Amino acid sequence: MANETASRLGMIRNLAVLLALWEVAGRFELVASGALPAPSAIIARFWADKSDYPPHVLATLEASFLGFLIGNAAAILAGIAFVLSPLLLRLFRGVNIAIFALPPIAISPVLVLTFSGMTPRVILAALGCYFATMTATVLGLTQSDARSLDVVRAYGGSRFDEMRFVQLRSALPSILGGFRVAAPAAVLGAILAEFGGGGRFGLGTYLLGSLGRADPPRLWGIGLTATLIAGLAYAAFALIGNRVTGTSRAVTVPTAAPAPPAGATSPVAALLLAAAAAALPLVLWWLLLAVLNVPEMIAKTPAGVFSYLFTGDGAAQAQERLLAALAETLPITLLGLAAGLAFAFTLAVLADLFPAITRSFMPVALVTQTMPLVALTPLLVLLLGRGTPLILWVTISVTFFPAFVTIAQGMAMVPRAALELPRAYGASKRQQLTLVSIPASLPYLFAATRLAAPRALLGVMIAEWLATGTGLGNLLNQSRGYLDYGMIWTVAAVSVLIAVAFYQVVVIAERWTVARLGMRTTE
Repeated sequence: MANETASRLGMIRNLAVLLALWEVAGRFELVASGALPAPSAIIARFWADKSDYPPHVLATLEASFLGFLIGNAAAILAGIAFVLSPLLLRLFRGVNIAIFALPPIAISPVLVLTFSGMTPRVILAALGCYFATMTATVLGLTQSDARSLDVVRAYGGSRFDEMRFVQLRSALPSILGGFRVAAPAAVLGAILAEFGGGGRFGLGTYLLGSLGRADPPRLWGIGLTATLIAGLAYAAFALIGNRVTGTSRAVTVPTAAPAPPAGATSPVAALLLAAAAAALPLVLWWLLLAVLNVPEMIAKTPAGVFSYLFTGDGAAQAQERLLAALAETLPITLLGLAAGLAFAFTLAVLADLFPAITRSFMPVALVTQTMPLVALTPLLVLLLGRGTPLILWVTISVTFFPAFVTIAQGMAMVPRAALELPRAYGASKRQQLTLVSIPASLPYLFAATRLAAPRALLGVMIAEWLATGTGLGNLLNQSRGYLDYGMIWTVAAVSVLIAVAFYQVVVIAERWTVARLGMRTTE
């Protein structure tokens, strides 16, 4: 208790020092000629604008909350179905990645033109939640205690009993960890939809109307308001997760790999399954456009995108523009992904070794994660310029936090019994990490990598779209201005294909590691 109190006091002290330094830098305009206003100036501006906030905050809260409920409900149900049927998981792999990898900045104008009211915001908020929670659900369900499952089977329990009595209970901390990632994502999705147009109220709408006024205190006020909303949601699920983790921790480290799905063991069956998984997103894409009856000028089917890029009159020019944008986006994406994962892993290890240091850093980390990028990026332009450092900062900020939450959750779920053996032989904390905690949490590390890869591409594209004028993000921005819906859909499709390629590289690495170590895979 004394250590915990001292840790909290240390976090408060560090936060107070940070705010004091921020106040001095803002008052004397020490950072980018006033681009970083003093906290007192932000509060004063917020108080002057206080009557503007309630309708905007309520609109964003409504969309975020509905999207959070819908997206997470679908994610949990899908995760349970995928664990009950690994064949279904492999069949829907392409759909899952496509949902997560779809760039919101690409589909936002299409949604605004197709739907009315709050629907575009709710859809983007739900899409932002789905993949993180689905991945966390599958991860938690597959990492349940093998001995407990054996007990249920020994007493004649069915597959449903195993799920109900063992897997769902042991997966609860992992699912709550997914909620921590999903809460800020829901807020960001709603604000991006608001920023893309449609609707009179919302923090994104308020932000869009304030960008041209050269008023950094107002921009920071809007961004910090969104941060507060997402941060409170994160804190609630973090508190619940910490309470639940200790009662749901497994007794043994899961080491047995699950049996391969029935019917997918032969090369022919595996090839057919891969073809079906690749075709399913295209079929659902075509069906969705047909059911919604989207105007042909706006909607582009897979055949339409293929024609635009390969057989149409302007195909050569489209290919040239796309390849030039890819050459600018892909290298910085890989660099940002590597840096974000390295930062997340380092922070997770430090969280285990020195919890007080990590708690002191978490407020800053949470601000970089939950402040909407459409508000943060223009301010970062003044601080960092429009070059590579800006793109790297944005990319790391959107990748490291969900990866850190996932990896830290894996280390927190390491069974106590597994740690007691090296401790009994006098192993240090560092040796316990290298011998037990890190190897046991490898499934979570791979899950974090799968989660971070599409987000890295999204972060780069947002930075390019808002600030740098390069790469896929700028190509998308130009296409929106020219109403070039063929290129908009092409960029969205190519983004998904790149994310799928990144995902498959991680899957191959995980399978190789599983084969070497005999661990349980979540793929």
